[in-house]
Amino acid sequence: MRTYRELFRTPEFTPFFTAVSVQTAAHTATGLALGTLVYTRTGSPLLSALAMFGPSLAQAAGALTLLSAADRLPPRATLSALALLSAVAACVQAVPGLPLWGAFAVLLVVGAAGSAGGGVRYGLLNEIVPREGFLIGRSVLNMTGGAMQICGFAVGGALVAVVSARGTLLVGAALYVVAAAVTRFGLSARPPRAPGRPSVRETRRTNALLWSSVPRRYVFLALWVPNGLVVGCESLYVAYAPAHAGLLFACGALGMLAGDTVVGRFVPARWRARLGAPLRLLLAAPYLLFALRPGLPVALAAVAVASTGFAASLLLQERLVALTPPELSGQALGLASSGTMAMQGVGAAVAGGIAQLTSPATGMAAVAGLSVAVTSALAPGLGDRRAGGRGRLLGADGVPPEPGAPDAPRAPRTKETS
Repeated sequence: MRTYRELFRTPEFTPFFTAVSVQTAAHTATGLALGTLVYTRTGSPLLSALAMFGPSLAQAAGALTLLSAADRLPPRATLSALALLSAVAACVQAVPGLPLWGAFAVLLVVGAAGSAGGGVRYGLLNEIVPREGFLIGRSVLNMTGGAMQICGFAVGGALVAVVSARGTLLVGAALYVVAAAVTRFGLSARPPRAPGRPSVRETRRTNALLWSSVPRRYVFLALWVPNGLVVGCESLYVAYAPAHAGLLFACGALGMLAGDTVVGRFVPARWRARLGAPLRLLLAAPYLLFALRPGLPVALAAVAVASTGFAASLLLQERLVALTPPELSGQALGLASSGTMAMQGVGAAVAGGIAQLTSPATGMAAVAGLSVAVTSALAPGLGDRRAGGRGRLLGADGVPPEPGAPDAPRAPRTKETS
């Protein structure tokens, strides 16, 4: 699968794509509205950052207890239910007079329940498209995520100004309902990918199995930590430039869209391993400029350039799929997604705490420096893992799998694009 036309001709990809796009727009608009609402009430950069990205912290608890559901529940019903839960949560958060502890309690419940959502969603993508189409399919979802974030932040910022933050939360709730309807009526009912019931024990057992592989471990850490710290920078946009936060978010989404478009569609397979490290560094390095407290034009340019580095996650996810047996793909992708979201919450907390003690600009520069340091430390373990010059990906233990081995991970057959 080499072109977008082939991808959208794949049965069920279009409704899947539509549901993900609408849900991303809803998440973006409601996050901006809630962050603005909390900052207006408290004037606290820390609480504002946690309001926008704090639910990600709850995904850590969900990843330790609920993640086996990613392969053991029917995908269509699970995704529909999670979208409706988010709609109810947005409506509750829009209630006037809701205490802060109540708003954060709702966020934590939604975050914990949604911990399996990434695994269900991207595991389902792996079933809808051929295995060799995973990269371009994931790239398109990242691209639409960037586009919907641009729309969500731009429209969300306008809605906050016109109909208030609470009104924007209600608009987001309506979008979640639309996403649930598209999922329910646009996708086929599928059985779970793995037998058995989801349980805490099974979640922990499979997580331990996934984590036991050294190559996978490096991929997980590279997906989680640098990305999460950079999102800590993003969590301070409201505090850094309250009147222009939506514009900063939109420029970030535009940069992410550009990076995913180029890497997912136009970069040949032979160049992907070489681009991984530079993209991971690019993700954080431009934020070091915020130590100088740049004006809005420079800040917008730095954010847009840095966000192209999010395309490094696309390459890491491709590697993770290659290193993971198909029957564990949902939980592996869910663990990657939940860990990423959890570290985004950690990044927001760290950046917000530094900003509380110093300034938003200092907080952004500090966590960017940490991200660069972590990326540099992980680089030796993320070298090109091709064996003996024959182009075969190494197995989970770093050894070339024997042909036909039953538990050997099957690497996706990525093709060069033109």
